[in-house]
Amino acid sequence: MILRDRTAIVTGASSGIGRGIAIELAREGANVVVADVQETPKQGKWHDTDVTTPTAEECTILGAKSMYVEADTSSEDAMRRLVDTTVETHGGVDILVSNAGIHIPGGSQDLSVEEWDRVIGVNLRGVYLGTRFAVPHLMKSKTGRIINIASVQAFAGGGGPAYAPAKAGVVNLTHDTAVEVAKHGITVNAVCPGYIETPMQDYNTQEIIDVCRERTPLPRLGLPKDIGRACVFLASDDAEWITGAALPVDGGWLASIF
Repeated sequence: MILRDRTAIVTGASSGIGRGIAIELAREGANVVVADVQETPKQGKWHDTDVTTPTAEECTILGAKSMYVEADTSSEDAMRRLVDTTVETHGGVDILVSNAGIHIPGGSQDLSVEEWDRVIGVNLRGVYLGTRFAVPHLMKSKTGRIINIASVQAFAGGGGPAYAPAKAGVVNLTHDTAVEVAKHGITVNAVCPGYIETPMQDYNTQEIIDVCRERTPLPRLGLPKDIGRACVFLASDDAEWITGAALPVDGGWLASIF
């Protein structure tokens, strides 16, 4: 268990990628704080159609100390409370995984300003708020880690006028924060998933999913566990001299278009 006794916050961890990350961190011995707007896992139309057990419960089954904290990542007060609750319960924070994200389909003429603000608020502002409140505690850790979940769409268009720019912002924020906190021994990296089988994909049609599978060089779509294992590595001692990186975990998607 390479993360034994380390405490991790994972945002957006009730479902999908965040759930996969939380479970893999727990598998490696970390205490896991599951943060989300609801504790009940989402069930998707295409993926995770039968998921029912709350993530914190799954982590506890693996032997981890785990709890759920309700938190909207776009809210300054909620993110402050999340970090404070974690510190009060576990005595500190060693790992912050800023994963929470939403996608609202639509182009520049379809997406309302309020919807644009909501996507940017959760997907980018939330990453900043988590960083802002966690860094003072990560500075006290010998193994401080920030892992931001971006997307392959950070590097190209096609994800809409809010989602793709927000994810590009996450990559840039990762670079900037890595430089800022390096003197404290904290590493900051981003993971950029390709198509991952989660309920977030509900807006897609079967035809689009088939195209995504065909365009992915490795012969399957991604699983939340794939992102979870990448996060385990970046949180571990094996990655202590890696910072400011944006790691695609995409089955070769970006390799085939760039």
